[in-house]
Amino acid sequence: MLGIIFDMDGVIYRGNTPIEGAKEVIDYLKSRNVPFVFLTNNSTKNAKMYREKLLNLGIDVEEDWIITSGYATARYLQKHFRKGKVFVIGGKGLVEEIKNIGWEIMSVGEAKERWREIEYVVVGLDTKLTYEKLKYGTLAIRNGAKFIGTNPDTTYPGEEGILPGAGSILAALKASTDVEPLIIGKPNEPVFEVVKEKLTADEIWVVGDRLDTDIAFAKRIGAKAIMVLTGVNTLKDIEKSKIKPDLVLPSIKELLEYLKVHIND
Repeated sequence: MLGIIFDMDGVIYRGNTPIEGAKEVIDYLKSRNVPFVFLTNNSTKNAKMYREKLLNLGIDVEEDWIITSGYATARYLQKHFRKGKVFVIGGKGLVEEIKNIGWEIMSVGEAKERWREIEYVVVGLDTKLTYEKLKYGTLAIRNGAKFIGTNPDTTYPGEEGILPGAGSILAALKASTDVEPLIIGKPNEPVFEVVKEKLTADEIWVVGDRLDTDIAFAKRIGAKAIMVLTGVNTLKDIEKSKIKPDLVLPSIKELLEYLKVHIND
């Protein structure tokens, strides 16, 4: 059975603008009972928030079909580490995911006096990043706190253009601590642990817009790598890259005809 993993930013939408054809592709898969999940490295929202966003764009999917790097990070912490105090540099979605596993989150205000107690510094995309957050994250990591990143994306596609991503924040903390983070999201294996719990398939396709995360992830898990050109990377980037997709499409719109040919009636 075929199963499809879709990236979201740059594939399904850019900012709050849907990409033409996205709704039709999802509706077609639902009508044919083809299993799929959305797998986003963006941890600023949780599955509930992303479902609401998709609904506003006319796409109706279950929360359970949406996997964020924040959710995967929380699950990985719960499964592989002992419970401890966490300092989060990230958005509301990441904070909620850490709260959901019952771990204590230390605020910036608390960190001023108690940063030595921080056991984990968990970092995702933070659109409200401050020097203070970097300061206490740095102090905690240099004091021995485990340094964990939700995803390595240095950029992400917005309506205005290409914007700084979580990887940019990780880079700042790496520079100030000389410590490499454990990164959970695409293209790394930890996130695939979570995907396998939600997607059962003999053949997997990954549809994404980034060579270094989506396409690299597809190659790592032995999936078919389908790249669309509505997000971060371009045809010139593909020419220069050692990571090559199996199929390149202008956008998700063209995927519909490809699906109709490859899914038997």
